[in-house]
Amino acid sequence: MTTKNQVKDVQPIRSKEQIEDMKWSLKKWCGERDYILFLIGINTGLRVGDLLRLKVSDVRGKRKLVLHEGKTKKPRTINLTNIYDEIQSYINHIDSVWLFPSRKGDNPISTTQAYRQLNKASHMVDIDEGIGTHTMRKTFGYWFYKQTMDVAKLQLILNHSHPDITLKYIGITEEEIERSLESFSL
Repeated sequence: MTTKNQVKDVQPIRSKEQIEDMKWSLKKWCGERDYILFLIGINTGLRVGDLLRLKVSDVRGKRKLVLHEGKTKKPRTINLTNIYDEIQSYINHIDSVWLFPSRKGDNPISTTQAYRQLNKASHMVDIDEGIGTHTMRKTFGYWFYKQTMDVAKLQLILNHSHPDITLKYIGITEEEIERSLESFSL
């Protein structure tokens, strides 16, 4: 389980190669459930608690869904178009109401179990730093920003109160400072 200090150390995955390594590792070492959790997480930016509350009926045959985020209670439209086929294929093999069912009882997996699986997969491909359940949300934010350079839109998607919070959350400010300092000399 993570502590508050560890959450601050969680980073986005900044390499497409490492994202592909994580997908492969999750499929090979953890299973389809954990792979789909990661896939939806990095493509939607949902918090892990919101992901784990999803039911099969929420996504069956749907390219978009609206849910109320657990933390903010705000409605959010989730677009699943780019991962629709993989989700539909996955749910055809689930015998549970939950999208991410636990093997123990009729409940979804816990955030602790999601954390364990992400860490197991990351260790198998030598990604040993900064992986946690927030990694999925931060990875989404990082790549959305890199592709669009639209911090205002990302701020709305992540429900942050200020653009500075969003940039800090996805690690952009630190990265930009580092890049600036690399070429700085007097």
